[in-house]
Amino acid sequence: MFTHRFPVHWVLMVAAVGFAAGAWAERAAAERRARPNFVWIIADDQAYTDFGFMGNHLVQTPHLDRLAEQSARFPRGYLPASVCRPSLASLLTGLYQHQHQIHFNHPPHKLGAARHEADYLIRRVRTLPRMLKRAGYTSFQTGKFWEGHYRNAGFDEGMTLGGEHWIMPALGWRKAHGNGDAGLLIGRRTMQPIADFLDCHGEEPFFLWYAPVLPHTPHNVAEKYLKPYRDNPEVPELMVRYYASITRFDDTVGQLMSMLRQRHLVRNTLFVFVVDNGWLPNPSDPSRLDPRTKTSPYEFGVRTPVLLRWDGHIKPATHRELVSSLDLVPTTLAAAGLDAQRRGLPGINLLPAARGEAPLPERPMFGATFRHQAAELERPEREVLTRWVRSGELKLIERVDHPDEPWLFNVVEDPHERHNLAAKPDYSEEVAQRHRLLQRWWALEQE
Repeated sequence: MFTHRFPVHWVLMVAAVGFAAGAWAERAAAERRARPNFVWIIADDQAYTDFGFMGNHLVQTPHLDRLAEQSARFPRGYLPASVCRPSLASLLTGLYQHQHQIHFNHPPHKLGAARHEADYLIRRVRTLPRMLKRAGYTSFQTGKFWEGHYRNAGFDEGMTLGGEHWIMPALGWRKAHGNGDAGLLIGRRTMQPIADFLDCHGEEPFFLWYAPVLPHTPHNVAEKYLKPYRDNPEVPELMVRYYASITRFDDTVGQLMSMLRQRHLVRNTLFVFVVDNGWLPNPSDPSRLDPRTKTSPYEFGVRTPVLLRWDGHIKPATHRELVSSLDLVPTTLAAAGLDAQRRGLPGINLLPAARGEAPLPERPMFGATFRHQAAELERPEREVLTRWVRSGELKLIERVDHPDEPWLFNVVEDPHERHNLAAKPDYSEEVAQRHRLLQRWWALEQE
């Protein structure tokens, strides 16, 4: 009776289709499991020198030092921006400030509802969470995020809702900030949202954005972090709270790694570490920044170490070539198998070098500083203050207000950039060559 209503070949065909569909689903699931997870760890306001693995014997960063031991290490990393919002936007997009147009911390009107008048800028460009979604990744935002609701940048889940400023007094700030609202609790008050996300999504490929407001001010740290520095006569009083905040941040990195180990997620995860911008305390007031660091074009504002760890795929080693934070998006996309998505990005894929397969090319590094609060949107040429390029050992800084008075520094011999070589006749061609590089870069001309 059954074969009369449904001929045998129909039954076999349906069975074959079902088997094929099941096999396809199994292969798709296996491919998802084979793709690496991505965990981006972003320090907030920390000088590139202030890590144990960077040679600082006074600051205690054991968890980051352990991560560095297992990573491809790029100690000569550069950021296109030296202040948090545009730097974070470049990390999310892989673009320069005058490409994604988020070149400021605050839009023209930074109070009330007008604070979010620039949120549309991140919605209209490709971001890493949106690109990874094409490969089945679920993304989670925690920590610092200036662009309103986390969905504005394409995150699937997150902590920052946009406009919820009630959390600020709990963190020690007197007035509301639009740089993360509830997301700023991560690392400072809790790590539980990350644990909850991993429990829900640990079986599928994920992208975790961990950008706590650490070691950023306020440096209101517990005594257990302060005591080792207060007891060390080598540590200047100026640095005690700052170093203690660095160790506090490092402790949260240890907690994060422990969460991943407990869930057996470490081996198939590509870890990325970078700093959003530099910071050093002002000698006259340790709670304020040194003007030659954050917001400046100097090395202590725009330098960062870069770490890449992916067990079994990346060879732990130190690479001395110059790299950019813009390289991290194409590197992540390559690891996810999304080569087509890398088109139009100025950065390069670091994986061949990290695997020991090919050396990195010698490239100039570029960046710019802009007004902290924009006068108008989408006019970066009117807002720029300085532009800089490092090529080889020399770095040229051009100031918009003094175009005929460039600064040229040998940043290898003079990392604090105290000796301007631009006025010396022997360096006139070096200045002219780097000026041409800057002109081409600013015009977004391709090599």
